[in-house]
Amino acid sequence: MMLFAMEFSLDREIMTTVRLAIGGLCSLVGFGLDASEDCKVCVTESLLLLLHAGCGQVRLSVSRSEGLNFELVGKGGVPSTEKTTEEEISVALLTALVEDFSVERMQQDTRITFGFKGL
Repeated sequence: MMLFAMEFSLDREIMTTVRLAIGGLCSLVGFGLDASEDCKVCVTESLLLLLHAGCGQVRLSVSRSEGLNFELVGKGGVPSTEKTTEEEISVALLTALVEDFSVERMQQDTRITFGFKGL
């Protein structure tokens, strides 16, 4: 079941607003404080990965099925062949905190998906 979807221009200023929206959503579905914070960190790290990939637009979708499932699709940008330290840290955090983390790089888009049990 789709709970939430939004599309926005990706810049650092909007990331605070997205974190607040995700925090509110976590509260609505009954996540505790720690799970909500972990969830916000995961969304932020995903946005940073998309920012590093040069994406200018993002579509964020959240659905509910045994927790929350996230899909972030960054539009535009050019996938880099070199990984930065920041990207490696983001991937390590996501891998440690979520289930079924994946990044799919297409010609002009980057798709990040993961599930978060949180309860």
